[in-house]
Amino acid sequence: MIEEIQNGKYRDCYLIYNRKSTDDEENQKNSISYQKTENTRFAFKERLPIAMITIQGFCVDGIISEKHSGFKEDNNITFTKEGLVQYQIDRPKFLKLAEFLSKGYFKGIVCLCWDRISRNKGDDTLIRKLMRNGVDFLFTYATYEKTSSGALHMDIDGMFSQHHSRVTSEKVTITIRNAREKGICTYRAPIGYLNLGEMEIKPQDPERAPIIKQMFDYYTTGDWSLSDLVRYATEQGFVTVPMRRRRSKKEMLAEEDEIVEIEKISRPMTVNNISRILTNPFYTGKILNSNGKYISSTSHEAIVSEELFNQVQSVLNKRKVSIHYIEKLDLPLRGIVRCEHCERVYTPYEKKGINYFNSRCVAGCSNTLKNFNFSFIEKKIGKLISNLYFTDNEIADMDARVGTDISLFEEKRKKNLDKVERQKKKIREDLSYIRSNKLLLLKTGVYTPEGLLEEETKLNNELTKLQNEEQSSDVAMHETIKDVYKLSELVKNVLPYYELAKPHEKEKIIRIIFSELHISQNMLNYKCKKGFECFENRFNPICDLTGNRTPILALRRLCPNR
Repeated sequence: MIEEIQNGKYRDCYLIYNRKSTDDEENQKNSISYQKTENTRFAFKERLPIAMITIQGFCVDGIISEKHSGFKEDNNITFTKEGLVQYQIDRPKFLKLAEFLSKGYFKGIVCLCWDRISRNKGDDTLIRKLMRNGVDFLFTYATYEKTSSGALHMDIDGMFSQHHSRVTSEKVTITIRNAREKGICTYRAPIGYLNLGEMEIKPQDPERAPIIKQMFDYYTTGDWSLSDLVRYATEQGFVTVPMRRRRSKKEMLAEEDEIVEIEKISRPMTVNNISRILTNPFYTGKILNSNGKYISSTSHEAIVSEELFNQVQSVLNKRKVSIHYIEKLDLPLRGIVRCEHCERVYTPYEKKGINYFNSRCVAGCSNTLKNFNFSFIEKKIGKLISNLYFTDNEIADMDARVGTDISLFEEKRKKNLDKVERQKKKIREDLSYIRSNKLLLLKTGVYTPEGLLEEETKLNNELTKLQNEEQSSDVAMHETIKDVYKLSELVKNVLPYYELAKPHEKEKIIRIIFSELHISQNMLNYKCKKGFECFENRFNPICDLTGNRTPILALRRLCPNR
């Protein structure tokens, strides 16, 4: 059938599209059978050729029937490098229909009215693009002329269909909010209560409510665990309320006459079920309001008192004990290796004499590498270290550049020294004048005693500052370059030590050089400690290692013969 469609057999035929809205269940034109009848009658009257095709999960005899809201849409937008803007269409059958129409496999479609095919801006835009590409959209309840007036008519219908859905959604939201503020339970009551289809009345389940009350009483004694309560519930025949399983994708796309009633089943209690029961304030006669706070309910009565509920919470909290090891296992690289995406740490553990690392990444983390052994990261780091020193060619290239850099640096330094010397000379002259004419300055009122002392202190501070700057500028660039070369040589020499070292010795080397290690799939990303950054960014000879000689001293301890 797909091959016939792609070969153009139905290029001059139409399809019929029906959609049952989940926004307005009581509307007569919302029923699939009504839409089928009206659309088929319209196609027969207009002598439109309908493609008599049947594709499972899409259409039957050229008629597409879909149960989905036309108002709700996915808000995610994707922009591609080619300049395309993509968004998600929630209606699977409508998505397939749009794909067929865009490729010209069918001439057009028949639909009851505009609000049956779309109630949101995104789908509106798609439909109008298909219209401009020659796809014929025919509506049983409306005729749009190929004029500006017809386009305005279409715009108004689209606007009102969206407005209707917005008004309906707004009314439902306001009704639910007001009901919750009055203490009415607008959602499904948990196990232990009966859901009769009315928000105002949530009576207690005569079979389950007494058992739930007894479980609260048992747990307050402190002698019963959650597992004990599971066994007690099983002995009492306490099971979940009969529920239908979720429909599969195939069942969701099935036609009305193909829908098979899913049987409701009950399941036995589990520890998680019991835990949810014991921690739910609903059983104290309270409900959640619109702000997420519990208020007194007018829809149901309490199964347990607040005092009993609080006693259970106290017992539960006492049993929430986190395990903290006083003496952690002495395994290498603890706390330094993390997941690149969620920042969860990889915890080392030992199994059959082999060191492994495991990370419990957050839900949805894209990193699939949750476990690896020590040899995996050991080899990765060995390759990193082999690239963290200057090669002979790089050193030769740096030497050629350094001569020019040093001469420029020395020239600039000389100018700065001359400037500092002039400033020092002026300050000394000012100080000498103040000290020689102190009495005259005080008599003539140029300075008060306090002002004269303050001015003298100020000049002395400026002189000290200039002397410090002059002293710091005496740090020669030659020494800096020597330190860079020396550190590069030490990293180069530590590599054979690393390859032959034991795991804990390797850890010492790793912690000296690297501050962070991140795993992403099969890749190892890193961040060097201060002093080693010059090897990450090549040909940056002016590296200030004089202020931090820790890396050199640490590597010297590891390589004592160097």
